[in-house]
Amino acid sequence: MKLEELIQRIEKARLRRSEHLIVQIVAVTKYTEQIEPLKRLLEEGQRAFGENRVQQLERKAVQLKSQPVEWHFIGNLQRNKINKLLRIDPFLIHSINSFKLATEIDKRAQKPVQCLLEINSAREGTKQGCNPEEAVELYHKITEELPNIQLKGVMTIGAHTDEVAEIRRSFRLAYSIFEQVKGFGAEICSMGMSKDFEIAIEEGSNMVRIGSLLLSSYIK
Repeated sequence: MKLEELIQRIEKARLRRSEHLIVQIVAVTKYTEQIEPLKRLLEEGQRAFGENRVQQLERKAVQLKSQPVEWHFIGNLQRNKINKLLRIDPFLIHSINSFKLATEIDKRAQKPVQCLLEINSAREGTKQGCNPEEAVELYHKITEELPNIQLKGVMTIGAHTDEVAEIRRSFRLAYSIFEQVKGFGAEICSMGMSKDFEIAIEEGSNMVRIGSLLLSSYIK
């Protein structure tokens, strides 16, 4: 799917939720080793790119260092990769899933780092993220105790099922947590990927992470 078509689909979903909702696209580029697809997306106006591996992010950031790219780290962050990721200086880290990880980043960061709290709103054992019941308290604890972690909102991955009601329920739960932390710096509710982004937007997402659906049209 081309970027223009994706924007049209997002626009329709956005209007089903609210004409005031603004949705940002993060193009997930882990599906290609090539740099040309990213350059073509940049030419079409895409600025935010997401990677789930630090090494891949580093390589692509070097190759596109002269371009106006907003890099997002969306993967599970291992503690031995924290220093390397901080040197890259990503715009946003989506995957703060525990106080322990947040503390490790806080210790090593030279300046405040923008992050999202990852919530396992689907309650699935295969997913990373904090328990929904602990999310609000954890958000406050990180905000109050770790000065180098600048939480900007929440992130979740929808339920892994074909049951739309279940997917919708997982997004609705994450959005309800987002609503509770809005007064504490939360601006971003990152929900929705290639298969479920329209449902996520209908449930309030203002940032979607689109990989295979988008990149397939740009990879030769």
